[in-house]
Amino acid sequence: MTCMACACGQKADDAVNPFLTEFQTPYGAPDFKHIKVEHYEPAFWAGIEEQNQEIKTIVENPDEPTFENTIVALDNSGEILDRVSGVFFALTEADTNEQLMALETKFAAMLSEHNDNIFLNQDLYKKVAAIHEKEADGEIELTTEQHYLLDKYYKGFIRSGAGLDEAKQTRLREINKELSTLTIEFGNHVLADNNAYLLVVDNEKDLSGLPEAVVQGAAQEAKAHGQDGKWVFTLQESSRLPLLQYADNRNLRKDIYQAYINKGNHDDANDNKTLLKQILTLRLEKAKLMGYDNYAEYQLAENMAKTPENALDLLYGLWKYAIKKARSEAAELQAIMDREGKGEKLEAWDWWYYAEKLRQEKYNLNEEEIKPYFSQEDVHDGLCYVVNKLYGITLTPADSIPVYNPDVKTYVVNDADGSLLGIFYSDYMPRAGKRSGAWMSNFREASADVRPLIYNVASFTKPAGDMPSLLTLDETRTMFHEFGHALHGLLTRCQYKGTSGTSVAQDFVELPSQIMEHWAMAPEVMKVYAKNYKTREVISDDLIRKIDNQSHFNQGFMTTELLSAAILDMELHCLTSTDNLNVVDFEKQLMDSIGLIPQIAPRYRVTYFNHIMGGYDAGYYSYIWAERLDTDAFEAFKEQGLFDQATATAFRRNILEKGGSDDPMKLYVAFRGAEPGLKPLLEARGLE
Repeated sequence: MTCMACACGQKADDAVNPFLTEFQTPYGAPDFKHIKVEHYEPAFWAGIEEQNQEIKTIVENPDEPTFENTIVALDNSGEILDRVSGVFFALTEADTNEQLMALETKFAAMLSEHNDNIFLNQDLYKKVAAIHEKEADGEIELTTEQHYLLDKYYKGFIRSGAGLDEAKQTRLREINKELSTLTIEFGNHVLADNNAYLLVVDNEKDLSGLPEAVVQGAAQEAKAHGQDGKWVFTLQESSRLPLLQYADNRNLRKDIYQAYINKGNHDDANDNKTLLKQILTLRLEKAKLMGYDNYAEYQLAENMAKTPENALDLLYGLWKYAIKKARSEAAELQAIMDREGKGEKLEAWDWWYYAEKLRQEKYNLNEEEIKPYFSQEDVHDGLCYVVNKLYGITLTPADSIPVYNPDVKTYVVNDADGSLLGIFYSDYMPRAGKRSGAWMSNFREASADVRPLIYNVASFTKPAGDMPSLLTLDETRTMFHEFGHALHGLLTRCQYKGTSGTSVAQDFVELPSQIMEHWAMAPEVMKVYAKNYKTREVISDDLIRKIDNQSHFNQGFMTTELLSAAILDMELHCLTSTDNLNVVDFEKQLMDSIGLIPQIAPRYRVTYFNHIMGGYDAGYYSYIWAERLDTDAFEAFKEQGLFDQATATAFRRNILEKGGSDDPMKLYVAFRGAEPGLKPLLEARGLE
């Protein structure tokens, strides 16, 4: 094993480095009041040194390898590294700056080498393989969870190249190092492009059509950028989408739309085309080293789908329904434009604008009409109501817990019997240091009696003037979605970190999150939490009926942009050669070949497809794969009652508490009684 603990001279004062011991805070939460930038590097080195010593102890143990002295010891190793990594990578995603970005690039290769040093350690691999062989031969008996933990580590060694010859292992190390830095660089380029764009409006007439809340928000954004008296729109979803949805000025819509879909594609310092080709080439080489024809085969081997063919069968099977509906929707939008008599043809930057007109025409519903009922605080209250009714869970604000940004709120989460489930952090406001999108992760993973520290991050609409943060229906669903992931982490009852919480197959992990979205829009739930932020009047049955009636509205568009991105991701990673690959040309040719209409772009184009840099490489299909599970699973609640306790308990016991301690389809069948069908998904999206 290569020694990486040679940077001791770079240490800060260990006596005051909060990462080197358990945090001296309530619940052992990260000590953000005392964490400084200079603490990270020495903490990473100390963590690597500690884990190296722990691995050395496992390897040099003269006793026969057992599950406890090898697998459990390996699973428990790296405490300092877990502590500092949990905090550092949370901030590089949600509250980064130039110092953190520089450190992230510096640490990437270091951590890649450290990981390879563990999983290419032949002596350690032999011990793990010996235990695996003994279980296969029936010489030892393990619990189901122990079997899956052992299997995870054994396959982890195999998939990391432990069975390769020395030359191939050396090349694999080089590939992993390169990928670790290139993927970070890709994401930094996207963030830089996102922050560089400002659409400045200095003529109030150009704001025609925009709701007052959007105008006020743009004025505040302008002020924050030193443009007092003007209005500024950014590429943040909460700024960009309202402009596309309501602005009468077509040129403004075109400007912001084209800026968004061309992120990372300007042939400048932030361009991602060459970078992505390098990443795809290295991933393909890695897959071939591991004995696979392409990278998608390598990635999906341990997922529910098993093969890219199975994933693509689902994607293309749904595509024919989605694109047919999208074409029909496009014709409806063009009909509205024709009636306006301007002689204009529907373009991509027109879709949201005319879809909003169509919504009003077909359903007599303007989203601005319902937004006052969905303040961020009220939606959060609705979320708390749902999880309490389902599982008896309570969230209590806990202001004493340190946070990394004033926008972050903290809660103590207790079970029905009062026992501690964990700590929950919510970070919902957009800012320059936060990448776009929404996600869940943790500062501390659960295991045995150790309870987790979970966080949700999103970029919802900002408060404006005297208005609180008012969420769109999509943002409302997103809050419920991400807390579904949080539930998966908070309710876990696994004994080991390696099987705990969201440590599951990638195409299974979205089931707990996506099923929560169904409660967000359930009429009986909205009657509880959807209240006018001014009058406190509960949303009317008429508005609820309108929301419910339009639940299938624009689903052709939304399904098509999702599927096209998933197909793009999968086909890129099914390539068996990257010679002469131009990623933008590949995207266009692929989208043309499947019949994507020009008024719709993939939800993420190749040059800003951050998901395939951050763990969803050859995995973006997982959202639609899991939707087949969540729509089928929610049928059980519809059949028995939205808050039926027997059904909720079955979902908790068989899904939320189990983590990765058993086969995912086996867990699903234990809950539902059968494997999922496709019909509920088609019905939910109105595609039949």
